[in-house]
Amino acid sequence: MSGRFRSECRRIIFQSTRWDEKGFDVVLILAILLSVALVMWESVPSISPETRQVLYILEWVITGLFTLEYIFRLYVSEKPIKYARSFFGVVDLLAILPTYADLLLPGAHYLMLLRVLRVLRIFRVLKLAKYIGEANTLLRAMRSSARKIAVFVFGVLILVLILGSLMYLIEGAEHGFTSIPKSVYWAIVTLTTVGYGDISPQTPMGQFFASVIMIIGYGIIAVPTAIVTAEMTNPRLADSGSDPVCPACGWENHDHDATFCKVCGDKLPEPSSPTAGIDAMSK
Repeated sequence: MSGRFRSECRRIIFQSTRWDEKGFDVVLILAILLSVALVMWESVPSISPETRQVLYILEWVITGLFTLEYIFRLYVSEKPIKYARSFFGVVDLLAILPTYADLLLPGAHYLMLLRVLRVLRIFRVLKLAKYIGEANTLLRAMRSSARKIAVFVFGVLILVLILGSLMYLIEGAEHGFTSIPKSVYWAIVTLTTVGYGDISPQTPMGQFFASVIMIIGYGIIAVPTAIVTAEMTNPRLADSGSDPVCPACGWENHDHDATFCKVCGDKLPEPSSPTAGIDAMSK
């Protein structure tokens, strides 16, 4: 009886096909959104002490329920260690730790906003797992272009150091450019076209120089996008996207005919069904 009970609970908790399985996920997502809303509401300074006390009690009630849910997931899972080390297992643990940490570090409970990450379970409920392949393609493109972007960022840092130093010499402390670090800050804000306006050049030469930096900024912003786009259209990257992706650990460097993940041993989805196996994460 105990084995059958665990099997049924495992089905309801870790799958999302039948009505009861989807109902559990929907209730869980609503509870997550409610807890996040309570934390955000509690941060409003104008609420009364009585309301704040009620929110504090509700916060502990929800945390207690999430704690029991996490322990129950470990209990019904066939591989508790695997679930605890999985992405959703770590997120579930981080969702309850801030409240307990607040007992030692006041204010840590605001980290409970991390609970919103648990809403990612809606991908299972709405059968959006087919978009995981597209997300992995984007991640592969970003990893492939990481060194190019690093070189680009290093070049931008050198550029803002030079531009900031020049603006410090042109404007000087009387116009707000009191130091080279502050001038470099202005150069970064201007080059990225943010433009806070807390510091601005006053001399004609400084204004002309700032205009040149703004124009350069428009060109610089497009460079990282072009690098990532070029990697996404790389035929080599497109070919690698056909490899099976493990729904449990996300490992993607498998052989085309692989059946099980070489990292965690979980069963891989069938090539004809991109959503198959997505619920096998915690089994």
